[in-house]
Amino acid sequence: MERYEPHILQIIAMASNKKQPLELITVLGPTATGKTALAVQLANLLDGEIISADSRQIYRGMNIGTGKDLEDYKIGGKTIPYHLIDILDPSENFNVCRFQNEFELASTDIHARHKLPILCGGTGLYLDSVLLNYKFEPIEANAELRDKLESKSKDELASELQALDSKLYENWNKDTKRRIIRGIELAMKNGNPETNSTPKDLSKTCILGVQYPREIIRERITTRLKFRLENGMIEEVEGLIKNGLPKDRLNYFGLEYKFISQFLDDELTKDELFELLNIAIHQFAKRQSSWFRRMEKRGVNINWVEEGKLESALQIVEPYLILKENQ
Repeated sequence: MERYEPHILQIIAMASNKKQPLELITVLGPTATGKTALAVQLANLLDGEIISADSRQIYRGMNIGTGKDLEDYKIGGKTIPYHLIDILDPSENFNVCRFQNEFELASTDIHARHKLPILCGGTGLYLDSVLLNYKFEPIEANAELRDKLESKSKDELASELQALDSKLYENWNKDTKRRIIRGIELAMKNGNPETNSTPKDLSKTCILGVQYPREIIRERITTRLKFRLENGMIEEVEGLIKNGLPKDRLNYFGLEYKFISQFLDDELTKDELFELLNIAIHQFAKRQSSWFRRMEKRGVNINWVEEGKLESALQIVEPYLILKENQ
């Protein structure tokens, strides 16, 4: 074991007691803040396993653009077990309802082996579905409605969703036409999962948020993007296209795949690709931060960890471990 202060060693010793009441640790934060690195260190010390809350890392063959960084799961000569990563082909669909079900299966399995689940990611809707206990109505896709809406622009669809259900519009992820259309389906069936949810008991859940000063996050995003563009991200997208993934499907997977696809179609120069993608990721990070602030307003207690420091995180976790001694 690495060298820690005696107080930290005491925390780790308490965590090794399988009767401790902590049921879940969640590690969240904007992109490029090192969430996975912190989650892996916690899992290594607290006998945990990681459940990914990332809407894109579920797909095989999409490693660089989704920031999978599987090497990060290796620590101290071992690989920390992880779940909901590399479980689908890019041609398959996935949604928040299915994520919620898969999370429950993985969490139950981890608990059955007397391990600690650590939910880690930045997809706000996925995090909300677990922490706020969303209740989903069994609303099937409406093919006729989708065909009708497909010809409309993203802005037109967003306006239609807002007119149908302003609350759902405010909280819904509107990054792609596909997601907005799904929101319209739910609004027309009055199936907003937020309004149908009952708050989950979070007393045995410790939620950690990794944060840096905004200028540091901007620097980390830019440095990471340069590295990824120079180390295989473009080639990754080329490989997906060569393997038969339609280019319009690439837009579904978010910023990196959308902009690189445009570059490969000669719609952007290399410099334009970097500049536009860099700006878009910065904007995405701001939207993530806004989502987390909204979670806090809805009663989710996020304990912010400056720069993702392990010892700070362990000190936050400590009261959940000590609780057992007072029972």
